[in-house]
Amino acid sequence: MTTVSDATPWVRAVRASHDRLAALVAGLDADGLRAQSYDTEWSIADVLSHLGSGAEIFSRFTEAAVSGGAPPDTEDFKPVWETWNARSPEEQAAGSVAANEALVTRVESLSPAERAAFQVMMFGPEPLDLAGFLGLRLSEHALHTWDVAVALDPAARVAPDAVELLVDSLPMMAGWTGKKAPAPVAVAVALTGPDRAFTLDTGGVSLAPAGADDTATAALALSAEAFVRLVYGRLDDPAEIDASGVNLPELKSVFPGF
Repeated sequence: MTTVSDATPWVRAVRASHDRLAALVAGLDADGLRAQSYDTEWSIADVLSHLGSGAEIFSRFTEAAVSGGAPPDTEDFKPVWETWNARSPEEQAAGSVAANEALVTRVESLSPAERAAFQVMMFGPEPLDLAGFLGLRLSEHALHTWDVAVALDPAARVAPDAVELLVDSLPMMAGWTGKKAPAPVAVAVALTGPDRAFTLDTGGVSLAPAGADDTATAALALSAEAFVRLVYGRLDDPAEIDASGVNLPELKSVFPGF
């Protein structure tokens, strides 16, 4: 029997993430939209375009899950990306907010039965339930919202409600994005806010809940929020970590970002 996770906290978190970004966008003028985001190759408008096209694609997956139809494939993505890339920064910003509002509103409108039955194939060999589907969207939206927010305020942090949910999906993300370290080590990772303990193998690369028999030769202590940014390639300040046997440049080589 397939276990269906409770999607309610994920629905709330994607709504909150959308509302946060919409508020940031509302305060931007033409120069602000064209300013560089955290990503050195993308302006803030480029980030918004990426999130807008993503919202449109996620909406198509949502309808496929609800209707039982075939989900879109990668060839279906290309014209969506081309359309968004051709828009002006102002059009990208307004369209991004509208497209994500439409996606979030549609998800919020799903009945309890539709939420329970939600299954869709997306970027993997197994179907996702609604919680897993929204987990992918939240990881993208919350981190890219930070990419915009930190360009406006260097003290910006990934939202706590998103961190609370995303921290437990980091083992999967680390396996997808991690690169083998030149000098692999086993790192005991201690997080706060929320508290978690992991063992990171920088040779594997693997991240797993810490076990009594784990043998680590290095240690890393930091906030859960900073660790989320590290795994997503967005941690730059050594002052945010307390480490021994490993340093931030070594960790950044394992998690270069994407």
